[in-house]
Amino acid sequence: MPQGFNIGPLTIRFYAIIIIIGAILGSWLAARLAKRAGRDPEVILDMLPWLLIGGIIGARLWHVLTPSASNQAMGITTENYLRNPIEILKIWKGGLGILGGVIGGALTLIIYCKARKLNFLEWTDYIAPGLLIGQAIGRWGNFVNQEVYGGPSNLPWAITIDPPYRLPGFEQVARYHPLFLYESLLNFFAAGLLVLINRKWRKKLFAGDLFLLYFVLYPTIRFFLEFMRLDPSPVNGININQTSMLVLLIIAILLLVLRHTVWAEKLAAKEEILTQELAAEIEAGKLASSEEEIVAEDVEEVAEDVEKSLEADLEEVKDIESDTEILDEIESEELTESDPKLEDDISLYPND
Repeated sequence: MPQGFNIGPLTIRFYAIIIIIGAILGSWLAARLAKRAGRDPEVILDMLPWLLIGGIIGARLWHVLTPSASNQAMGITTENYLRNPIEILKIWKGGLGILGGVIGGALTLIIYCKARKLNFLEWTDYIAPGLLIGQAIGRWGNFVNQEVYGGPSNLPWAITIDPPYRLPGFEQVARYHPLFLYESLLNFFAAGLLVLINRKWRKKLFAGDLFLLYFVLYPTIRFFLEFMRLDPSPVNGININQTSMLVLLIIAILLLVLRHTVWAEKLAAKEEILTQELAAEIEAGKLASSEEEIVAEDVEEVAEDVEKSLEADLEEVKDIESDTEILDEIESEELTESDPKLEDDISLYPND
């Protein structure tokens, strides 16, 4: 299976194209949610490049610190990366960890929101469903690269892995569980669930709740799928990805419970302030829009007055020209009548 194509000396990899498509569609959903809440959707487009940079850096560093078992077997270890730092930059060779990408993106968003004076938790809620969409689409890059597959399978939807991409000990096994597909479909489902929760119970949620629900849904998906994965990421004999997901899941659940019990009154007060600020911004936006419409109407009226004035002046000019022509004709007739000899002289020289 081809993994890309060349344009002259430049190699374009399908994995990168798929990641970009996922980011664009995820941003589109985030922008729609922000607009529905009364926020400027252009903010999402403005922050997207920064989040991509931060996410890719975080995803790469996570891979460097937690290489998979098959990578370690080939000598691709954390120690090897530290001895050869230039290898860290070669992301086209593969190696991006989603958890690191989320952490890197979140840290970047914190910096962005502080610089733009935005509410971090509020904007994470707009981004969370789109993040799952991006991950769901991005997983198809693993299909192109023939990676992230489960154990051997004879199911109708099992996928065939080419010999060069089979793990040690499975060289003679051709068909496997499409683990990337399972995660992709579950991520789409989780994204839809977050959108539904946001639409149905928005008034009962605090800013940041959807983001915490992301850390309930996605870690649950990854935790159970890791049991099927043939190529985990062991650190001191522990599957670090599965363990990290379990820890995040527990923390997210505890925070959600505390936010809606112990901290509920305090958060409700903050939510009221946030709602008032949003209402004020929307009203200010409407006022600005109304002022722009008034200015546009004034300009249009002035333009119409100028046009009418020009038309009137043009009519006056035409009247003057008409009067001038009439006077010329009268003068010519009077001159001819007063001097018949002149008329005779004129007729003698018709071409003069």
